[in-house]
Amino acid sequence: MQDLQVKMDEFLPLRDVVFNTLRQAILTGELEPGERLMEVHLADRLGVSRTPIREAIRKLELEGLVLMIPRRGAVVAEITEKSLRDVLEVRRTLDALSVELACDRITDQEKEELVKACDAFEKATATRDPKKIAEADVAFHDIIVKAAGNVRLTQLINNLSEQMYRYRFEYIKDESTHEQLIAEHRILLDCIQNKDKETAAKTAKLHIDNQENSIIKQLYKDQGK
Repeated sequence: MQDLQVKMDEFLPLRDVVFNTLRQAILTGELEPGERLMEVHLADRLGVSRTPIREAIRKLELEGLVLMIPRRGAVVAEITEKSLRDVLEVRRTLDALSVELACDRITDQEKEELVKACDAFEKATATRDPKKIAEADVAFHDIIVKAAGNVRLTQLINNLSEQMYRYRFEYIKDESTHEQLIAEHRILLDCIQNKDKETAAKTAKLHIDNQENSIIKQLYKDQGK
């Protein structure tokens, strides 16, 4: 396990700070799938007592990011093909709807924001820093969702955001996908600017399909299949 650092926040209770720290470590792969979460070890690493660690692990279990296994205790949940397909199947449909609505509803200001976000993503890939690339990718797609102008749609996508970030991060770690990601973002940008809903929806679905296929290949590779 890599070194973990607690980012203190004067407005949050310690238990929430510890929870956010551990969750972020899981989502970014600092705490790897299948890794045991030993309370004493984590408490020592984070410089806190075992109580907030125990509370954080319980909350992470409720989110599906941690599993309690008999005789092993708490472990980081594996990324399974079934969980991946379940989440991306829903996200594929929601993303297609988002870009279709954005084609009709995006404002001039949001178009400018999307152009900047597209450029920022391309620059982020040059850093080869998965965290920066993932954040830039999220920012790009968030603008599209905002431009769709549908509160319920935004809520549904936000409900999937944590799991999506974990899958997105796995995908982005593969540098061979970066050029394809950049190209797909450019197509989405052009489609939205030109109100080409049909191509936008197809590209959004392809964007998710490529992500799914890449991660499944990685899962099989890790499992020796």
